[in-house]
Amino acid sequence: MIPERVSYPEINISNATLVLKDQVVRGSLSIRDGWIAAIDGGSLSRAPHHDMQGDYLLPGLVELHTDNLEGHLVPRPKVAWPPLPAVQAHDAEITAAGITTVFDSLRVGDEPGDDHCKRLLRASLEGIEAAERAGALRADHHIHLRCEVGCQDVVEDFAAVVDNPRIGLISLMDHTPGQRQFANLDAYRTYYQGKMKMSDEEIERFIERKIAENTPRVEVNRRQVAELAREKSLILASHDDATQAHIEEAIEFGVTLAEFPTTVEAAEAAHRFGLSNLAGAPNLVRGKSHSGNVAARDLAARGLLHGIASDYVPSSSLLGVLKLHDDEGWGLPEAVATASSAPARMVGLDDRGEIAPGQRADLVQISRHGSGVAVRSVWRLGERVL
Repeated sequence: MIPERVSYPEINISNATLVLKDQVVRGSLSIRDGWIAAIDGGSLSRAPHHDMQGDYLLPGLVELHTDNLEGHLVPRPKVAWPPLPAVQAHDAEITAAGITTVFDSLRVGDEPGDDHCKRLLRASLEGIEAAERAGALRADHHIHLRCEVGCQDVVEDFAAVVDNPRIGLISLMDHTPGQRQFANLDAYRTYYQGKMKMSDEEIERFIERKIAENTPRVEVNRRQVAELAREKSLILASHDDATQAHIEEAIEFGVTLAEFPTTVEAAEAAHRFGLSNLAGAPNLVRGKSHSGNVAARDLAARGLLHGIASDYVPSSSLLGVLKLHDDEGWGLPEAVATASSAPARMVGLDDRGEIAPGQRADLVQISRHGSGVAVRSVWRLGERVL
């Protein structure tokens, strides 16, 4: 059940452990018309009033890459769930993970003879718009289009939706066998055989076909998608960079965000050339990549980790923040920033991600219990949504 949304001219949160930009302090804050108005070192008691009883208060998390919505739209193979309840279930799940701004990541580029991605994208946009009209969205939803440049129709399909105002991030992906994330063909076989239930003979034929089909298209499609994104002033990310050459190519296309670099070489090059590195929070929580690529904690240890994204587990962002703090020795403000202000700034959002006067009152109350964490309350623009 969605808590009743009641707007007050002023809301006061007291007795909180505030995680600010550069320090952690015990204090209170005032919210006025959905924005943080003031921070106080004491304890406020003016009504309306929320006593945190010493719990941590974090800025709402900003999520740039999650495919969680797809799982709600297609909960089983060949099962299409109605868009509105699918979006509502996804929205509730990410909010419960402390995420108040989300870029729902949706693929553009279908296999020949298939329109699966087109249908998912249409359903996603339909469901988000319907939920917003109904006042049923807890988080602020944007769209991240993951453009699979090896697909024949990717440019046409991208052009068909590029003017949707929710679209704020574009990533250039190449999942051709033997490239980037799947430079190791054994990792490719393991992933796709498990996902698509293929025999050994079938996966070999599949790999041969994908290499033959994708290779002639990749560079042309990458350039055309990048040109259209730049024309529309959209933020560009490159996905699964593995080499310095990949980073140099990305810079040529106007990329500013290296999303999930797969090697130290690529992450170092991105950092050196001024790109931001975004790593997967599940990688950080597990201590390793599921496909055998560089561990996020190794990037963190080298000063190459700028932000994290939950990818396929919404709760991993908050857990990743705590991993950085508890296990990697990062200060809590620095760790929290990887999932809040850093990703916000990567996509040009400067009004959220910090607890500071003048910022949106997107806030998360958490309590720690040993190595675990519980999300107690969430506010978006000063309205309590959890």
